[in-house]
Amino acid sequence: MIDRDVATPLLSDMIRVRLMEEKCAELYSAAKIRGFLHLYVGEEAVAAGSLRALEAEDAVVATYRDHAHALLRGIPMTNIMAEMFGKQEGCSRGRGGSMHLFDARTRFYGGNAIVGGGLPLAVGLALADAQLGRSRVTACYFGEGAVAEGAFHESMNLAALWHLPVLFCCENNYYAMGTEIAHEQAQTDMTEKAASYRIPALAADGMDVLACRAAAEEGAYHVRSGGGPFFLEFRTYRFRPHSMFDPELYRSKEEVEHAKERDPIRAFTERCVAAGALSEDDVADIRAAAEDEVTGAVAYAEAGTWEPVDDLTRDVLTPAEALR
Repeated sequence: MIDRDVATPLLSDMIRVRLMEEKCAELYSAAKIRGFLHLYVGEEAVAAGSLRALEAEDAVVATYRDHAHALLRGIPMTNIMAEMFGKQEGCSRGRGGSMHLFDARTRFYGGNAIVGGGLPLAVGLALADAQLGRSRVTACYFGEGAVAEGAFHESMNLAALWHLPVLFCCENNYYAMGTEIAHEQAQTDMTEKAASYRIPALAADGMDVLACRAAAEEGAYHVRSGGGPFFLEFRTYRFRPHSMFDPELYRSKEEVEHAKERDPIRAFTERCVAAGALSEDDVADIRAAAEDEVTGAVAYAEAGTWEPVDDLTRDVLTPAEALR
Protein backbone atom coordinates (compact mmCIF):
# COMPACT_ATOMS: atom_id res chain seq x y z
CA MET A 1 0.00 0.00 0.00
CA ILE A 2 1.42 3.36 -1.03
CA ASP A 3 0.58 6.25 1.26
CA ARG A 4 -0.16 9.66 -0.22
CA ASP A 5 2.28 11.31 2.17
CA VAL A 6 5.03 9.03 0.84
CA ALA A 7 4.03 9.16 -2.82
CA THR A 8 3.85 12.94 -3.15
CA PRO A 9 7.40 13.89 -2.10
CA LEU A 10 9.02 10.96 -3.91
CA LEU A 11 7.27 11.67 -7.20
CA SER A 12 7.88 15.39 -6.80
CA ASP A 13 11.59 14.84 -6.25
CA MET A 14 11.94 12.68 -9.35
CA ILE A 15 9.99 15.06 -11.55
CA ARG A 16 11.93 18.09 -10.27
CA VAL A 17 15.19 16.36 -11.17
CA ARG A 18 13.95 15.20 -14.59
CA LEU A 19 12.68 18.62 -15.64
CA MET A 20 15.78 20.39 -14.36
CA GLU A 21 18.04 18.00 -16.25
CA GLU A 22 16.07 18.27 -19.48
CA LYS A 23 16.20 22.06 -19.22
CA CYS A 24 19.96 21.89 -18.64
CA ALA A 25 20.35 19.88 -21.85
CA GLU A 26 18.36 22.53 -23.71
CA LEU A 27 20.43 25.36 -22.21
CA TYR A 28 23.66 23.54 -23.01
CA SER A 29 22.65 23.28 -26.65
CA ALA A 30 21.96 27.01 -26.57
CA ALA A 31 25.47 27.63 -25.13
CA LYS A 32 24.03 29.08 -21.92
CA ILE A 33 25.78 26.29 -19.97
CA ARG A 34 29.38 25.61 -20.92
CA GLY A 35 32.02 23.03 -20.11
CA PHE A 36 31.06 19.46 -19.26
CA LEU A 37 27.52 18.38 -18.45
CA HIS A 38 26.54 14.92 -17.19
CA LEU A 39 22.82 14.31 -16.85
CA TYR A 40 20.92 12.04 -14.45
CA VAL A 41 17.92 11.30 -16.67
CA GLY A 42 16.72 7.76 -15.96
CA GLU A 43 18.44 7.44 -12.60
CA GLU A 44 16.13 9.72 -10.60
CA ALA A 45 14.80 6.94 -8.37
CA VAL A 46 18.22 6.40 -6.80
CA ALA A 47 18.73 9.91 -5.49
CA ALA A 48 15.06 10.49 -4.69
CA GLY A 49 14.73 7.29 -2.71
CA SER A 50 18.10 7.00 -1.01
CA LEU A 51 18.56 10.59 0.12
CA ARG A 52 15.31 10.32 2.07
CA ALA A 53 17.08 7.92 4.42
CA LEU A 54 19.56 10.58 5.54
CA GLU A 55 19.32 13.19 8.27
CA ALA A 56 20.34 16.84 8.25
CA GLU A 57 23.61 16.22 10.11
CA ASP A 58 24.71 13.48 7.73
CA ALA A 59 27.16 14.26 4.93
CA VAL A 60 26.80 13.60 1.21
CA VAL A 61 29.64 13.20 -1.29
CA ALA A 62 28.75 12.84 -4.97
CA THR A 63 30.30 12.47 -8.41
CA TYR A 64 30.43 14.71 -11.47
CA ARG A 65 26.84 13.58 -12.18
CA ASP A 66 25.78 15.50 -9.09
CA HIS A 67 22.83 17.77 -9.94
CA ALA A 68 20.14 15.48 -8.53
CA HIS A 69 21.98 14.84 -5.29
CA ALA A 70 22.61 18.54 -4.77
CA LEU A 71 19.01 19.50 -5.46
CA LEU A 72 17.45 16.80 -3.30
CA ARG A 73 19.92 17.45 -0.50
CA GLY A 74 18.45 20.93 -0.25
CA ILE A 75 20.52 23.27 -2.42
CA PRO A 76 18.01 25.62 -4.08
CA MET A 77 17.55 25.04 -7.79
CA THR A 78 18.22 28.75 -8.30
CA ASN A 79 21.74 28.42 -6.91
CA ILE A 80 22.38 25.22 -8.85
CA MET A 81 21.29 26.80 -12.13
CA ALA A 82 23.34 29.94 -11.47
CA GLU A 83 26.36 27.71 -10.91
CA MET A 84 25.70 26.00 -14.22
CA PHE A 85 25.71 29.42 -15.87
CA GLY A 86 28.98 30.34 -14.15
CA LYS A 87 27.38 33.18 -12.21
CA GLN A 88 28.64 34.25 -8.79
CA GLU A 89 25.18 33.64 -7.30
CA GLY A 90 25.87 29.93 -7.82
CA CYS A 91 26.47 27.59 -4.89
CA SER A 92 30.21 27.57 -5.73
CA ARG A 93 30.25 31.24 -6.81
CA GLY A 94 30.27 30.14 -10.44
CA ARG A 95 33.76 28.71 -10.14
CA GLY A 96 32.84 25.04 -10.12
CA GLY A 97 30.13 24.63 -12.71
CA SER A 98 28.19 21.44 -13.32
CA MET A 99 30.68 18.99 -11.82
CA HIS A 100 31.59 20.93 -8.67
CA LEU A 101 28.40 21.79 -6.83
CA PHE A 102 29.11 22.33 -3.12
CA ASP A 103 27.22 23.59 -0.09
CA ALA A 104 28.53 23.35 3.47
CA ARG A 105 25.16 24.44 4.89
CA THR A 106 23.50 21.22 3.70
CA ARG A 107 26.70 19.21 4.28
CA PHE A 108 26.93 18.50 0.57
CA TYR A 109 30.66 18.10 -0.04
CA GLY A 110 30.76 17.91 -3.85
CA GLY A 111 30.52 17.18 -6.89
CA ASN A 112 33.92 15.81 -7.92
CA ALA A 113 35.29 15.64 -11.46
CA ILE A 114 37.77 12.88 -10.59
CA VAL A 115 36.42 9.34 -11.01
CA GLY A 116 36.44 7.85 -7.52
CA GLY A 117 37.71 11.12 -6.08
CA GLY A 118 34.91 11.40 -3.55
CA LEU A 119 35.61 8.06 -1.90
CA PRO A 120 38.67 9.10 0.15
CA LEU A 121 36.88 12.33 1.10
CA ALA A 122 33.96 10.34 2.46
CA VAL A 123 36.31 8.15 4.49
CA GLY A 124 37.93 11.27 5.93
CA LEU A 125 34.59 12.81 6.89
CA ALA A 126 33.51 9.54 8.50
CA LEU A 127 36.82 9.23 10.36
CA ALA A 128 36.29 12.70 11.85
CA ASP A 129 32.79 11.74 12.99
CA ALA A 130 34.05 8.50 14.50
CA GLN A 131 36.86 10.22 16.41
CA LEU A 132 34.50 12.88 17.74
CA GLY A 133 31.86 10.33 18.71
CA ARG A 134 29.18 11.82 16.48
CA SER A 135 26.29 9.62 15.34
CA ARG A 136 26.39 10.60 11.69
CA VAL A 137 26.37 8.89 8.31
CA THR A 138 28.51 9.90 5.35
CA ALA A 139 26.80 8.79 2.14
CA CYS A 140 29.20 8.48 -0.78
CA TYR A 141 27.79 8.17 -4.30
CA PHE A 142 29.89 6.84 -7.18
CA GLY A 143 29.44 4.94 -10.42
CA GLU A 144 30.47 1.36 -11.11
CA GLY A 145 33.37 2.71 -13.17
CA ALA A 146 34.91 4.10 -9.98
CA VAL A 147 35.10 0.56 -8.61
CA ALA A 148 38.01 -0.04 -10.99
CA GLU A 149 39.99 2.78 -9.35
CA GLY A 150 42.56 2.21 -6.65
CA ALA A 151 40.89 4.86 -4.49
CA PHE A 152 37.81 2.64 -4.23
CA HIS A 153 39.74 -0.30 -2.84
CA GLU A 154 41.81 1.84 -0.48
CA SER A 155 38.67 3.55 0.82
CA MET A 156 36.76 0.30 1.29
CA ASN A 157 39.73 -1.23 3.08
CA LEU A 158 40.19 1.68 5.50
CA ALA A 159 36.45 1.98 6.19
CA ALA A 160 36.33 -1.71 7.07
CA LEU A 161 39.54 -1.68 9.13
CA TRP A 162 38.53 1.38 11.12
CA HIS A 163 34.82 0.50 11.31
CA LEU A 164 33.84 3.88 9.85
CA PRO A 165 30.27 5.19 9.41
CA VAL A 166 30.25 5.29 5.59
CA LEU A 167 27.28 4.38 3.42
CA PHE A 168 28.82 3.46 0.06
CA CYS A 169 26.24 4.04 -2.70
CA CYS A 170 27.23 2.57 -6.06
CA GLU A 171 25.06 3.84 -8.91
CA ASN A 172 25.59 1.01 -11.38
CA ASN A 173 24.32 2.18 -14.77
CA TYR A 174 26.34 -0.55 -16.53
CA TYR A 175 28.45 1.80 -18.64
CA ALA A 176 31.64 3.45 -17.37
CA MET A 177 31.62 6.30 -19.88
CA GLY A 178 31.51 4.21 -23.07
CA THR A 179 32.61 0.82 -21.75
CA GLU A 180 30.05 -1.82 -20.83
CA ILE A 181 30.74 -3.28 -17.40
CA ALA A 182 31.38 -6.85 -18.61
CA HIS A 183 34.21 -5.55 -20.80
CA GLU A 184 36.05 -3.81 -17.98
CA GLN A 185 35.47 -5.79 -14.78
CA ALA A 186 35.87 -9.51 -14.19
CA GLN A 187 33.42 -9.43 -11.27
CA THR A 188 30.30 -7.52 -12.29
CA ASP A 189 28.40 -8.05 -9.02
CA MET A 190 29.34 -5.01 -6.97
CA THR A 191 28.11 -6.55 -3.74
CA GLU A 192 30.70 -9.31 -4.11
CA LYS A 193 33.43 -6.70 -4.18
CA ALA A 194 32.09 -5.28 -0.92
CA ALA A 195 32.00 -8.77 0.58
CA SER A 196 35.72 -9.14 -0.15
CA TYR A 197 36.27 -6.36 2.40
CA ARG A 198 33.79 -7.95 4.82
CA ILE A 199 31.42 -5.04 4.37
CA PRO A 200 27.73 -5.99 4.39
CA ALA A 201 26.03 -5.16 1.11
CA LEU A 202 22.64 -5.00 -0.54
CA ALA A 203 21.60 -4.67 -4.18
CA ALA A 204 18.47 -2.70 -5.06
CA ASP A 205 16.44 -2.06 -8.18
CA GLY A 206 17.59 1.44 -9.07
CA MET A 207 14.55 2.01 -11.26
CA ASP A 208 12.16 1.59 -8.30
CA VAL A 209 12.13 4.57 -5.93
CA LEU A 210 10.55 2.61 -3.08
CA ALA A 211 13.17 -0.12 -3.37
CA CYS A 212 15.91 2.51 -3.31
CA ARG A 213 14.44 4.13 -0.23
CA ALA A 214 14.04 0.82 1.60
CA ALA A 215 17.61 -0.26 0.83
CA ALA A 216 19.02 3.09 1.92
CA GLU A 217 17.04 3.03 5.14
CA GLU A 218 18.46 -0.39 5.96
CA GLY A 219 21.99 0.70 5.15
CA ALA A 220 21.76 4.01 7.00
CA TYR A 221 20.33 2.30 10.08
CA HIS A 222 23.22 -0.18 10.08
CA VAL A 223 25.80 2.60 9.86
CA ARG A 224 24.13 4.93 12.37
CA SER A 225 23.73 2.11 14.87
CA GLY A 226 27.48 1.60 15.03
CA GLY A 227 27.62 -1.34 12.63
CA GLY A 228 30.39 0.16 10.52
CA PRO A 229 30.30 0.70 6.76
CA PHE A 230 27.56 -0.58 4.49
CA PHE A 231 27.54 -0.97 0.71
CA LEU A 232 24.54 -0.39 -1.56
CA GLU A 233 24.43 -1.23 -5.25
CA PHE A 234 21.66 0.58 -7.11
CA ARG A 235 21.17 -1.14 -10.46
CA THR A 236 19.95 1.65 -12.69
CA TYR A 237 20.29 2.96 -16.25
CA ARG A 238 20.98 6.39 -17.72
CA PHE A 239 18.80 7.29 -20.68
CA ARG A 240 21.12 9.96 -22.03
CA PRO A 241 24.77 9.68 -23.15
CA HIS A 242 27.59 9.81 -20.61
CA SER A 243 27.92 13.55 -21.19
CA MET A 244 26.74 16.09 -23.71
CA PHE A 245 29.96 15.45 -25.67
CA ASP A 246 29.33 11.71 -25.93
CA PRO A 247 28.39 10.44 -29.44
CA GLU A 248 27.04 7.27 -27.74
CA LEU A 249 28.41 4.76 -30.23
CA TYR A 250 28.76 1.96 -27.68
CA ARG A 251 25.09 1.01 -27.32
CA SER A 252 22.13 0.77 -29.65
CA LYS A 253 19.12 3.03 -29.74
CA GLU A 254 16.99 -0.09 -29.35
CA GLU A 255 18.69 -0.89 -26.04
CA VAL A 256 18.03 2.59 -24.70
CA GLU A 257 14.40 2.54 -25.81
CA HIS A 258 13.95 -0.84 -24.17
CA ALA A 259 15.37 0.54 -20.91
CA LYS A 260 12.96 3.47 -21.08
CA GLU A 261 10.10 1.03 -20.72
CA ARG A 262 11.09 0.95 -17.05
CA ASP A 263 11.18 4.73 -16.68
CA PRO A 264 11.13 5.20 -12.88
CA ILE A 265 8.89 8.26 -13.03
CA ARG A 266 6.26 6.74 -15.30
CA ALA A 267 6.29 3.45 -13.39
CA PHE A 268 5.88 5.10 -9.99
CA THR A 269 3.21 7.48 -11.30
CA GLU A 270 1.15 4.61 -12.67
CA ARG A 271 1.61 2.68 -9.45
CA CYS A 272 0.48 5.61 -7.29
CA VAL A 273 -2.56 6.36 -9.44
CA ALA A 274 -3.58 2.69 -9.56
CA ALA A 275 -3.30 2.46 -5.77
CA GLY A 276 -5.38 5.60 -5.27
CA ALA A 277 -2.54 7.40 -3.51
CA LEU A 278 -2.51 10.14 -6.16
CA SER A 279 -4.99 11.32 -8.77
CA GLU A 280 -4.18 12.46 -12.29
CA ASP A 281 -4.82 16.02 -11.09
CA ASP A 282 -2.30 15.54 -8.27
CA VAL A 283 0.32 14.43 -10.77
CA ALA A 284 -0.44 17.40 -13.01
CA ASP A 285 -0.07 19.75 -10.03
CA ILE A 286 3.28 18.22 -9.09
CA ARG A 287 4.55 18.64 -12.64
CA ALA A 288 3.26 22.22 -12.86
CA ALA A 289 5.03 23.14 -9.63
CA ALA A 290 8.27 21.63 -10.92
CA GLU A 291 7.92 23.50 -14.21
CA ASP A 292 7.48 26.76 -12.31
CA GLU A 293 10.53 26.00 -10.21
CA VAL A 294 12.65 25.36 -13.30
CA THR A 295 11.41 28.53 -14.98
CA GLY A 296 12.26 30.55 -11.88
CA ALA A 297 15.70 28.98 -11.60
CA VAL A 298 16.56 29.81 -15.19
CA ALA A 299 15.37 33.40 -14.74
CA TYR A 300 17.49 33.69 -11.60
CA ALA A 301 20.55 32.40 -13.42
CA GLU A 302 19.96 34.65 -16.42
CA ALA A 303 19.75 37.67 -14.11
CA GLY A 304 22.87 36.62 -12.20
CA THR A 305 26.16 38.48 -12.35
CA TRP A 306 29.64 37.55 -13.45
CA GLU A 307 32.37 37.56 -10.85
CA PRO A 308 34.43 40.78 -11.06
CA VAL A 309 37.87 40.39 -12.60
CA ASP A 310 39.36 41.84 -9.43
CA ASP A 311 38.05 38.79 -7.53
CA LEU A 312 39.86 36.22 -9.68
CA THR A 313 42.61 35.76 -7.09
CA ARG A 314 40.16 35.54 -4.21
CA ASP A 315 40.77 32.34 -2.20
CA VAL A 316 43.98 31.65 -4.17
CA LEU A 317 46.75 31.33 -1.61
CA THR A 318 50.46 30.71 -1.66
CA PRO A 319 51.64 27.73 0.46
CA ALA A 320 52.82 30.15 3.16
CA GLU A 321 49.48 31.93 3.26
CA ALA A 322 47.60 28.68 3.44
CA LEU A 323 49.50 27.63 6.55
CA ARG A 324 48.75 30.81 8.49
